Amino acid sequence: MADPSSYRPEPGQIPDSPGVYRFRDEHRRVIYVGKAKSLRQRLANYFQDLAGLHPRTRTMVTTAASVEWTVVSTEVEALQLEYSWIKEYDPRFNVKYRDDKSYPYLAVTMNEEFPRVQVMRGHKKKGVRYFGPYAHAWAIRDTVDLLLRVFPVRTCSAGVFKNAARTGRPCLLGYIGKCSAPCVDRVSAEEHGELAEDFCDFMAGRTGTYLRRLERRMTEAAEEMEYERAARLRDDIGALKKAMEKNAVVLADATDADLIAVAEDELEAAVQIFHVRGGRVRGQRGWVTDKVEDVTTGALVEHALQQLYGEERGDSVPKEVLVPALPEPVEPVQEWLTGRRGSNVSLRIPQRGDKKALMETVERNAQQALVLHKTKRASDLTTRSRALEEIADALDLDSAPLRIECYDISHLQGDDVVASMVVFEDGLQRKGEYRRFQIKGFEGQDDVRSMHEVITRRFRRYLADKERTGEWTDGEDTSGGAGPVPAEGSGPALTDASEAPLSSSLKDEDGRPKRFAYPPQLVVVDGGQPQVAAAKRALDELGIDDIAVCGLAKRLEEVWLPDDDDPVVLPRSSEGLYLLQRVRDEAHRFAITYQRTKRAKRLRAGPLDDVPGLGETRKQALIKHFGSVKRLRAATIDQICEVPGIGRKTAETIAVALAGAAAPAPAVNTATGEIIDDEEPDTTAGFPGDPVTAGAPEERRGQET
Repeated sequence: MADPSSYRPEPGQIPDSPGVYRFRDEHRRVIYVGKAKSLRQRLANYFQDLAGLHPRTRTMVTTAASVEWTVVSTEVEALQLEYSWIKEYDPRFNVKYRDDKSYPYLAVTMNEEFPRVQVMRGHKKKGVRYFGPYAHAWAIRDTVDLLLRVFPVRTCSAGVFKNAARTGRPCLLGYIGKCSAPCVDRVSAEEHGELAEDFCDFMAGRTGTYLRRLERRMTEAAEEMEYERAARLRDDIGALKKAMEKNAVVLADATDADLIAVAEDELEAAVQIFHVRGGRVRGQRGWVTDKVEDVTTGALVEHALQQLYGEERGDSVPKEVLVPALPEPVEPVQEWLTGRRGSNVSLRIPQRGDKKALMETVERNAQQALVLHKTKRASDLTTRSRALEEIADALDLDSAPLRIECYDISHLQGDDVVASMVVFEDGLQRKGEYRRFQIKGFEGQDDVRSMHEVITRRFRRYLADKERTGEWTDGEDTSGGAGPVPAEGSGPALTDASEAPLSSSLKDEDGRPKRFAYPPQLVVVDGGQPQVAAAKRALDELGIDDIAVCGLAKRLEEVWLPDDDDPVVLPRSSEGLYLLQRVRDEAHRFAITYQRTKRAKRLRAGPLDDVPGLGETRKQALIKHFGSVKRLRAATIDQICEVPGIGRKTAETIAVALAGAAAPAPAVNTATGEIIDDEEPDTTAGFPGDPVTAGAPEERRGQET
């Protein structure tokens, strides 16, 4: 634990001007980013008596080891730079709102030739029109089902669309009139695009035009005594009105506005946002955050505005934003919002009338969201803090382990041995820092030796990153074997032949998260005394003595420490034990998932997989042409060249690879003893008679660990 006075700048060093500051820990990782109208006055608040600081602020300044700042010319620039750095560094102690659910949107893919209406979640894509967010996906589907009577836009997937175009028959919606069936050329691409534009206009709030148009057409049909057409138009009008009723009018002046409300206590804050378009509530979302320091409601609102509009442009930022308290000062925030919209944005507190009444409704939703969040045990800051303190007391640690890493070994009867590393910070998962390892230092089943290898490789990387000042170089191997395979979405896989060089944007000096740059305070291994001893021995061999190690045995949930003959037994009701169990179970899940993936890939492998430059498309073309690998093996080079896309050089390579591969053992019918001469098409591009793929899986099934 650092003493803030050890890195406090001299009084004359800090400028009295606007700027953005960063606190870094002893590993040069950015842990907090803030902005200030006066850097000198703002930073002075962090270096007062620790007893007078907010508990989370006190933890932050004692975790930090240095502070630095960047001077800017205006407060708007400070606001923009603060947002950019928070997105870039993901600081541990910054206010970060967490969605309490993944909100669905109604999306229209206007970037396609035939736009499609569908439910979408996640990041927004360019060229797609979004409406919402909605509280439930079924609410979107109910609305779309009503609107398809009037705007029969395509809703099918690409596969269904192509299949209908191939067969010349539309899907069921095309037959019942809820799709204009562009797949079978009932309408042209231009006509279908106009339908999609009308659909978007109606969803955007321009509803009166279409209702008046349908009413006029219904009247004309009735005057011409076309009563069936008039009845259909009447039903269409009813469907539109029913869809409109789902979003009742809340603001009579057809206002476009976002209403933001905040409910807070000493430790946490909940934010609720209502999106009002055309006077109707079109979407709702909510966030929850830990209060890092003693921030005001206005500061919470400012952080919410940054997260809400930081990636938005144009009409996605409404003309009016109603809030419970204004940021201080309000001018830079309002100027920033105006710049993102491209026209003036009004940021104010509603005082009376319909907007004040609606704000009260949003505030009630925020209060309920905060109460609901408090009941979620894993996300409760107080509970997490108590769990970390209990672990520190039980293991006799100097401080609470803010970063915990857990390791688990998984295999199937000694095959496909892999390991997982999961990371928890402040009691919460950090999935972006999960890692997966392939055990290649030896063959067979040896959990203790595997644990020693994984811990050695992980912390050898840490020591290398700690000492390295420049970029990683091609071909450098510091892993002691095969490199770890990052988790999904976390970067390129590493192999023992070469490692992808890290760009300069991932250096320690910049404070960005790296693969193995930051050590944990506690290493947890899934297992008992042998696994703990192996992990401790690996750390000792590397000269690391400031990282605690423990193991959690599954049978009795006992906590084992190095060099102790008796385990530490935590009470069953202990929050610390509950957190260790969550960490261990997550490591086990992650390892099992990776092991099953590797096993499935191995079982699907065949002799064609070893042919260099032969992709999946040409492999399938070969199997389709010859019917099986057995027939392909018997084919001549000239016959292989007859397959589209296969040249003579490739054909020679295939022939050599198949000739060098061992012929498969014949498949045997275990009931009759009959040898099965397989001539069926092999869709897996493997050995058709291989008992691995043709035999009974129950005979090969072992216990996964």
